[in-house]
Amino acid sequence: MGRNCNSNFGYRLHCYRSKPSKYRDVVVPNGIPAIVPSKLFEQVQERAAANKKAPAKHKAEDEYLLTTKLFCGYCKCLITGESGTSHTMEVHRYYKCRGTRKGGTCKKKTIKKKWIEEVVILLIQKFICDDELLNRLADMLIAKLNAESSTLPILRKQLDEIEKGIDNLVNAIQAGILTASTKQRLEQLEAEKSEISVQILKEEIAKPTVTKDDILAYLIKYRKLNMKQLDHRRRLIDSFVNAIYLFDDYLVITFNYKEGTKRVTFAEIEEAFGSDLSSLTAPKNPSLLTWIFSFVSVGHNIILSEATNIISA
Repeated sequence: MGRNCNSNFGYRLHCYRSKPSKYRDVVVPNGIPAIVPSKLFEQVQERAAANKKAPAKHKAEDEYLLTTKLFCGYCKCLITGESGTSHTMEVHRYYKCRGTRKGGTCKKKTIKKKWIEEVVILLIQKFICDDELLNRLADMLIAKLNAESSTLPILRKQLDEIEKGIDNLVNAIQAGILTASTKQRLEQLEAEKSEISVQILKEEIAKPTVTKDDILAYLIKYRKLNMKQLDHRRRLIDSFVNAIYLFDDYLVITFNYKEGTKRVTFAEIEEAFGSDLSSLTAPKNPSLLTWIFSFVSVGHNIILSEATNIISA
């Protein structure tokens, strides 16, 4: 009985929303007050949908920051978080491929949660502290933003041609060439100039002005995040990481930008970031980290919204 109640909780919650009361043939809309407010009900449904996509995200006490971004390099299944307790009652948290569960054929090994999350955080921090790389990225974004609007350059070119035509007619009038057709053509060009000027103004208003300095300021502020705070770590990963494909001996990180491919050994990472990384117990065999940077389309609101990624997918 209790099991059925739990499994139908969403249905019962829906039923407990405000509904009409009926007495014989008289119906009173919202006659029965809602037990659960509509706003709260919608929030519960959104959270339930998110948990359905990533069922293991909140299984452990700690949040698994790479859930929904971490995939198996072999079977392409989602890799989600799990935890277990040893005979000493110590809790171990790790990521496990869903293809290895429930009779799956994937043989992907599990990986420690703390280690893989720390590697990803360190790599992102290295990126945002590279001034040269940030400058190249800002140049790419500016070029992309400028290329996205093809209407504005065309309108400006048309305006230049109209203004040249007007100048030629004015010069002809000043030289004594004044006919009915000359006057008519001049009035026509003046009307076209006014119309195109309005179109150009509309295009300029519709497209926010974003400078390279604006983009750099937005990117550099990520250096100020405190990696000891969970929400800051989550924000850093959500903003920069598109997907991570994990193999037993290396991983592929797809960031939200394109800048070639680079291979880095764990020894190089340990040398760059110090001995802290080795204390997190990396795999025994040296592995390669492959950075594959993919370019996703850039939205005009790149620096206008904190809720979106640096580059909107």
